Amino acid sequence: MKKSIYALVVLASIQVSGQTAIFDEQETYTRQDSLRGSITPERAWWDLKYYDLFVSVDPENKFISGRNTITYEVLESARVMQIDLQEPMQITKVTQGKDELEIKHEGNAHFIQLPTQTKGSEGKVTVHFEGNPREAIRAPWDGGYSWKKDENGNHFIATSNQGIGASLWWPCKDHMYDEPDNGMTLSIQAPEKLTAVGNGRLEKIKKNKDGTRTFIWKVVNPINNYGVNVNIGDYVNISSKYEGEKGKLDVDFWVLSYNKDKAKEHFQDAFRTLEALEHWFGPYPFYEDSYKLVEVPYLGMEHQSSVTYGNQYLKGYLGQDLSGTGWGLKWDYIIIHETGHEWFANNITYKDVADMWIHEGFTTYSESLFIEYFYGKEAASSYTQGLRLGIQNREPIIGDYDVNSEGSRDMYPKGNNLLHTVRQVVNDDAKWREILRGLNKKFYHQTVTTSEVESYISEQSGIDLSNIFDQYLRDARVPVFEYAIMDNRLIYRWTNCIESFDMPVRVKIGGEETLLKPNPSFQLMEIADQNLSISDDYYIYVNEVKINKVPE
Repeated sequence: MKKSIYALVVLASIQVSGQTAIFDEQETYTRQDSLRGSITPERAWWDLKYYDLFVSVDPENKFISGRNTITYEVLESARVMQIDLQEPMQITKVTQGKDELEIKHEGNAHFIQLPTQTKGSEGKVTVHFEGNPREAIRAPWDGGYSWKKDENGNHFIATSNQGIGASLWWPCKDHMYDEPDNGMTLSIQAPEKLTAVGNGRLEKIKKNKDGTRTFIWKVVNPINNYGVNVNIGDYVNISSKYEGEKGKLDVDFWVLSYNKDKAKEHFQDAFRTLEALEHWFGPYPFYEDSYKLVEVPYLGMEHQSSVTYGNQYLKGYLGQDLSGTGWGLKWDYIIIHETGHEWFANNITYKDVADMWIHEGFTTYSESLFIEYFYGKEAASSYTQGLRLGIQNREPIIGDYDVNSEGSRDMYPKGNNLLHTVRQVVNDDAKWREILRGLNKKFYHQTVTTSEVESYISEQSGIDLSNIFDQYLRDARVPVFEYAIMDNRLIYRWTNCIESFDMPVRVKIGGEETLLKPNPSFQLMEIADQNLSISDDYYIYVNEVKINKVPE
């Protein structure tokens, strides 16, 4: 274990108080942000039970049309329902039974005027829609429809809409707090020579008189809005089974016809991923809906039970190792990372996008756990530390609530390192694994907040971790362990941190491990050996300073 010396001595030796990040910036939000990002009164009164979504896709004109029948339970008597659909898509009409309902439009929010809804009753509305949906220019980061062609000139189409929202192309209750309790039906109409792949299981294929086919996919588990996807192409299917913790899991690969042989070999990483992540996180959460890898014309995403893949059949991230250690080139980044989201994003889903780190931090950590499972703990530690190259520490990981605001992109590598650091504090690998599996059992098929996740980990570990989470999630700074050795005394403290930061840290003094409990005030300890080292597994900076006298 080596000692890391932090180069920015001036910054490190300054005591910083308060809980505001160094790089704090003020954002300006609009009413549209609030309508999208908050649980409005027009959303709160009804509980989503089921989606029955039909969409007809016209590749030549980049045009879609369809309808979504929404089944809901009335929690409180009300008359106005908010449905979301983003321009340039349009709602053409909304019906309940035989009645067409009035709609009041406000940007991307549409307020359906209903008869008075009776508490405890169940209702349905059907929303008809059409238009040329936003085209993705740089999917999946900007979101939209990808209208591409494959090497043979066939249409190759896919949706991706995390962040920007599912309402980019279909009308829904576009807030993450509420998922359809009973799942959904997704029917996709596409040109006859092409195959349409969605979420869940393929129930039926209907041949239509107009030269199209309709593929009917059924999802029986709750599903988040952005996880619903449409993929259309010259697909062939590779079907197999995986012997998992809950029995036989149906595994299907949907790939372009000319990539079938390549996929058979390369997609073996999917089975390795399922094995490793079931070990760490518990059973794959959607046995009933199967597991699929679906080839798409962009990099890939975590669509529930329909993980999309576009990593060009390369190891690493498009052939690169994000950690710079070499360990990232031993597996396909997109297969491992996006499959990891089946546990953290699709099983456990944030209620507010401000808590997106729950998805990306845990899933980036799943990469390290995959490496540990197959290549050992030292390799995983090396990979985690290598990811620090991508951390900028300019703003907190958690965003602003109720306005559809994501936090810092540091949520990926810094989220990984936060969890790896907490593991060091817990200092019990068996308990740590129980905590990770317990999260997926406790919050099975649920939406959660950061505070719920924090509380669970603290309770199960028996350690109050709240100040550690506050430091790494709500402040941009990396804490500095500052110390000096003078007259056989170790003088130490935390700096560059929140006032209450009190993370214990294990150090080696003369080769013997000692647990220190520093805080932002100086502490003293008599030592017989002046050789001190701290494991690099903690995401901290270490700064040895020279002092002239022992502080009081």
